[in-house]
Amino acid sequence: MYLHREGRVILISLALVLIALMSALHAWLGSGGFFYTALVLAIGVFVLFAQFFRIPRREAQIGENNVICPSDGKVVVIEEVEETEYFKDKRIQISVFMSPLNVHAQWTPIEGEVKLAKYHAGLFLVAWHPKSSTDNERTTIVIKGKKHEILFRQIAGAVARRIRCYVKSSQQVAQGEECGFIKFGSRVDVFLPLDAKVKVKIGDKVQGKLTILAELS
Repeated sequence: MYLHREGRVILISLALVLIALMSALHAWLGSGGFFYTALVLAIGVFVLFAQFFRIPRREAQIGENNVICPSDGKVVVIEEVEETEYFKDKRIQISVFMSPLNVHAQWTPIEGEVKLAKYHAGLFLVAWHPKSSTDNERTTIVIKGKKHEILFRQIAGAVARRIRCYVKSSQQVAQGEECGFIKFGSRVDVFLPLDAKVKVKIGDKVQGKLTILAELS
């Protein structure tokens, strides 16, 4: 387990602010019961923010036909949809909702070449809103493997407004390679070929790099 680099500035700044507040409170009130209560609350706030940026050490479930889950969270959508940005045909969409308590990094679901890595400005609807996939701020990533192309999106929500994408077009990526981060949680959509064998169901709690979302034909 380690803390992600995206959290360094935030956590250092927060620690300095909390230390300054506790020092001022101690100078004003001394070390009474109220001060110790405030100190416990301050430590709790820091720990809460720190857990947003925790990254567990995991070994990816590598497999040529495996589509590994790109993020932690809960499966909220499995349906056939029309993908209109890149494929412009029907695909199986699997959506994973990340709560503030989940790990917020994203990993590449297959090995291959990044054919598209495109940022879209947009709205900040709640992540479970049906239009969040197409109307919210988001980044679309397409990876072309040996036999298939997989599209997935990092989607901002009402709270998560800081999407980071670490890959770019024409880059070669390994399966399970870290490719992005969404601060404070949101949603990831994955679009699969219609003949993919889905291995999860709605309501499942999934883990990035560890859960196999589907098997490709």
